[in-house]
Amino acid sequence: MKVKGIHYRSLWWDRTAQVLCIIDQRALPHVFRVQPVATLDDFVQAICQMRVRGAPLIGATAAYGLALAMRLDSSNEALERAHTMLNETRPTAVNLRWALERCRSALQPLPPGGRAAAALNLAHEIADEDVAINRRIGEHGAALIRDIASRKPPGMPVNLLTHCNAGWLATVDWGTATSPIYQAHDAGVPVHVWVDETRPRNQGALTAWELGSHGIPHTYVADNAGGHLMQHGQVDMVITGTDRTTRTGDVCNKIGTYLKALAAHDNGVPFFVALPSPTIDWTMGDGVGGIEIEERGGEEVTHVQGRAGDGAVATVQVTPDGTTVANPAFDVTPGRLVTGLITERGICAATEAGLAALFPERAAA
Repeated sequence: MKVKGIHYRSLWWDRTAQVLCIIDQRALPHVFRVQPVATLDDFVQAICQMRVRGAPLIGATAAYGLALAMRLDSSNEALERAHTMLNETRPTAVNLRWALERCRSALQPLPPGGRAAAALNLAHEIADEDVAINRRIGEHGAALIRDIASRKPPGMPVNLLTHCNAGWLATVDWGTATSPIYQAHDAGVPVHVWVDETRPRNQGALTAWELGSHGIPHTYVADNAGGHLMQHGQVDMVITGTDRTTRTGDVCNKIGTYLKALAAHDNGVPFFVALPSPTIDWTMGDGVGGIEIEERGGEEVTHVQGRAGDGAVATVQVTPDGTTVANPAFDVTPGRLVTGLITERGICAATEAGLAALFPERAAA
């Protein structure tokens, strides 16, 4: 997507310097900063510290991390060491494991001398695939938005509500939940987006920054405003992303997603989830009981980052000293609360049968 008229992916390979470049998302929305990632430890820290975030982007980043490790040392021991270090960075998003397993399976049979070039080519392939997948997700999701628009008075916008950031910053490009919004807007469909702030990291600010850069009308709201807006008929559709989806249609996404799904269900508002197929965990049947929920540091809750009156970006504490803090980063929305799953192959029910119909080869395996 574009930033000040210049097209960016959320990561790209600098062929001259032979390093990966990322957009440091911890600096956004106030500072747009590009950061090189040059060592395996850099990759680990970039993922752990959420300089890169979002399930698809984490997977692509890890693939490049493995490629860099192979360039420095292509031995079996180095391959396993890099795989382990990267795999332990974030426990919830399944794309991380998917990308690393794909890379390791492809590299293990090769002689060490051929691994570095193969690993880099595979990382490029994973990144390009993500862009293509998200573009197709947008095509299918935009049809839903057009259908809603066709039933509204001419010129009236389709009001969408998002949670967290499932935009191009969370993928290599396009985004998952935002891809339908971008494509509907670009096709001339009037849209307006209610953007959840998404505490504790206020990732809704990233969505607002994206939408503003693209010229899409939006309104930033507190997390707890969503139910009120739905009660008063101000939301036509909720659309979120997901970090892991079980084969039965349970959806694990940023903490607070479950509450939005409950409010949508109570008010008859369609609740859709946009997901690339690598986000589906075909080994998992029960999301609530089976998905490991990452517990992140308490400082994400006790402190917030923002721009002070003098323009400087500062971090301030918002809780009393000594307050006990819990910070579960995700929750699970049962498939029964999900209207449909938007994938690159089309839209299906959030059920085992629905996913199997779209991905029969994966379901059989």
